[in-house]
Amino acid sequence: MSRPSSRFRSRPTIPVLALALALAAAPVLAQEDISKVNGSVSAEAGREYGDLSTVNGSIRIGDRVRAEDAETVNGAIRVGDGAELRNLETVNGGITLGNGVAARSITTVNGAIRAGRNARVGGGVETVSGSIFVDRGGSIEGGVSTVSGGIGLVDTDVGGDIETTNGDVTVGVGSHVRGGLRVRKPNSNWFLVNVNKRTPRIVIGPDAVVEGELVFEREVVLYVHESARTGRISGAEAMPYSSRRAPND
Repeated sequence: MSRPSSRFRSRPTIPVLALALALAAAPVLAQEDISKVNGSVSAEAGREYGDLSTVNGSIRIGDRVRAEDAETVNGAIRVGDGAELRNLETVNGGITLGNGVAARSITTVNGAIRAGRNARVGGGVETVSGSIFVDRGGSIEGGVSTVSGGIGLVDTDVGGDIETTNGDVTVGVGSHVRGGLRVRKPNSNWFLVNVNKRTPRIVIGPDAVVEGELVFEREVVLYVHESARTGRISGAEAMPYSSRRAPND
């Protein structure tokens, strides 16, 4: 039997060979996880990571980093400008965000949460013992809650409710809360022994809006600016004011 002509023989073309060689030589790109038990974690600016975690140590995330979860037990989390993450969580430590940070949720137990300008949170912001502050241009799709700690918003949109038990709340100038605001009655099971010894101060600032109901299950001091708008108020009597800042108690 005669052999087939060479012009009909199958062979890779030059572009196909070049592509195969390039794929073989190319490094495998994967998001790097950093996990420790003791020691701090540092994510370099401008890089992409997977999960960042430690047990005893802080987490520092550089500018423009993209990562998945950042979690520690005993330590603070500090996030640089323009970083994008999924969940930020610590137990004993504060969480500080630079400007323009995006995250899905931010949670701590014992520590403060502070977000710079134009922060975007797809879920909620929550702490038990610590304050929460969100600077101008913030957007939080979920709620904002703390048990013992103040809450302060400046020109920030909140999609859910604001809740506290023993903290002051300032819905500052230009802020818009699409849910309600609730100050809960202290539960005798709480470990906060001084929870009943102070009266929370609630301020709804100039041009601020709280669409939902304002419910106060305990005594509070409530100031509402004359340019602000709120839903129905129950459990407290609003004291109107017209100055730039609410009166001192």
